[in-house]
Amino acid sequence: MSVMADSSAVLPATEIRCTQCGGVLHPDEGQLFLECPYCGSAVYLDKSKVVFHWSLQRTVTPSAAEAGLRRWMAGNHTLKDLDRKSRVVSTMFRYFPLWYVKERDAATGKDRVYVEPAAATSVSEIKSLDIPSGDLQKYDASLDPHAIAPTVPFEAMRKWLAVRGVEPNEVAEAALVHLPIYVFKYEFNQQTYTAMVEGASGKVFANLFPAKAEAPYRAVATMATVGFLIVSSFPVIGYLTAGAGGIATGLLACLALGGLFAAVVFALAAYVSAKV
Repeated sequence: MSVMADSSAVLPATEIRCTQCGGVLHPDEGQLFLECPYCGSAVYLDKSKVVFHWSLQRTVTPSAAEAGLRRWMAGNHTLKDLDRKSRVVSTMFRYFPLWYVKERDAATGKDRVYVEPAAATSVSEIKSLDIPSGDLQKYDASLDPHAIAPTVPFEAMRKWLAVRGVEPNEVAEAALVHLPIYVFKYEFNQQTYTAMVEGASGKVFANLFPAKAEAPYRAVATMATVGFLIVSSFPVIGYLTAGAGGIATGLLACLALGGLFAAVVFALAAYVSAKV
């Protein structure tokens, strides 16, 4: 089991006790990650809270991560042909720290998981990540060269959760999780964008990206709505101008002009889809 030790205990500055077995640890100055020599627990030093310390195994290769990024670029939310028109300028692999908190609903007994970044990041969308608890494993010191040290204290994270309605007494479990991520920088139209590819599931996260322009689609939708409303009113207009006999004339006009108008709308929608 991996834990995070509370360095605020009343002990000499160089003496920290393992919260798993109680053994005395002697970290070097500035050292954050330790392995207990008595029980082998991975320990992270923090002043505010004792929590488990986990990691996720990397299963996505660098080439697969870039391929996943290209598929995301070719999706429905990004600018057309972004995968072909953009250029990846840098790739970096890191284990990014996240606060992982389970809230237990007192009424139902069910758990709800919240994720918050434990270090600064421009991609806040990572908070929407779903981390299966069964995939968590003990943090290993071999990950240290690629691990980003947490800079967001547990207390700060707890205040964020309070804004989201999570009370301290409702927290059933808290953990620090190091998540494998690929950070891609890519250029499009002389601007640089950032995207993250999660190294365990391949999911892509990005806050800002060249998105599809919505105005052309809204214009087509508005035109179609107004046009079909007008065409559908022909039978009513026929009845008001020529009585019952005008309904048939109005229906014929509605069918004929409606079919023609529908063809125009579909053609225009296809054009916009191909260009935007």
